[in-house]
Amino acid sequence: MQRHRYFLILGVLTLFTPLSIDMYLPALPTMAHDLHAGASEVNLTLTTFLLGLALGQLLTGPVSDAVGRRTPIYVGIVGYGLASLACAFVPSIYALILLRALQGFAGAAAVAVGRAIVRDLFSGVEAARFFSLLMVITGLAPILAPTIGGQLLRLTSWRGVFVVLAAAGALIGAAVVAWLPETLPKERRRSGGLADTGRAFRELLADRSFVGYCLGCGLAFATIFAYISGSSFVLQGVYGMSPQLFGLVFGVNAVGFVGGTQVNRWLATRVSLTRLLTLGLAGSAVSAVALLIVSSGHLGTGAVLVPLFTNMVSLGFVLPNSTALAMNRHADAAGTASALLGGVQMASGASIAPLVGVAGASAYPMAIAMVALSLGSLGAVTLLAGAPPAAVPEAIPSPAGRPTALPDPQPDPR
Repeated sequence: MQRHRYFLILGVLTLFTPLSIDMYLPALPTMAHDLHAGASEVNLTLTTFLLGLALGQLLTGPVSDAVGRRTPIYVGIVGYGLASLACAFVPSIYALILLRALQGFAGAAAVAVGRAIVRDLFSGVEAARFFSLLMVITGLAPILAPTIGGQLLRLTSWRGVFVVLAAAGALIGAAVVAWLPETLPKERRRSGGLADTGRAFRELLADRSFVGYCLGCGLAFATIFAYISGSSFVLQGVYGMSPQLFGLVFGVNAVGFVGGTQVNRWLATRVSLTRLLTLGLAGSAVSAVALLIVSSGHLGTGAVLVPLFTNMVSLGFVLPNSTALAMNRHADAAGTASALLGGVQMASGASIAPLVGVAGASAYPMAIAMVALSLGSLGAVTLLAGAPPAAVPEAIPSPAGRPTALPDPQPDPR
């Protein structure tokens, strides 16, 4: 029951990002009309949200190492709710762009601190399995959020969508207050102020393995953003899919990603995390190269859909394992490690999205970006974190002998 409670609470904390990104997507054309803005200006509301999310994680992660996990989450949720409510009453697109950055900055606390809480409770294989479980929500939310947003627009305007986001933040905040205990006791907190925070960042950046897993995870996350930002133009503009068929394909690929995370969760008790990560990285790279080849050969829609689906399944192995292996090495600075992971992910995603659309309705930018990112992810892990599997710790005891994992209700063959 305790494990299930943590899953529910940490699961809803992961909803801040997909809800804030995907729920308002159906309203973008109406928003542009109402605020007398162009498409590029409206798209900046997504970019600034991601940048705010990246910067917010870099702040709240280290703060949570010093003051505990609950307080930054409380402050962040309150700030997120106020920023969301303010978005509903903006007079211009420029005010919305600024408020979206503040909304992302505040919502970052839930994302960064939630990841640190997982490391407080679990390590090694158990952490990878729990991250895999959380990614069920991460994978399904982008499918459901636009649908919810579209239905909301039948009842209200785009301003009402932001009111709903504010209400969702209030409900999540109430759940956190009621059910989430403090997972970082005072004796394990870092109390050296800014100097200690700077030292923690330097220690992390000096750890080749952490940097390798961090970059591998960030570039893999950017691969998903390259697909998200380019697939609608490619599949509808180049291959002539209807919006309804594209929505179906997008949903199938999301289910493939979720399926990959759950197969990874099952295999994590039987195969080492480094081998599973290598399998995912190789699958992502091969499928991206295959996508580029079939895009060049104009072999038809079916030939494009297979590597896209394979790539999403492969990334379901990459993200939970790279996150767990990176976080596993620094239990005493889990918040700071989570901040760097999240910052790299969001900055990578924000920077790649505009580049994919630079050539308009063409398959090449998306395919080339996915190839470069997947090969970069494979190279980062191989060159920087490329220790033999036996040398990479699968579990590291927490300081003072504190248990690092809650009991697993299922027997572990290891």
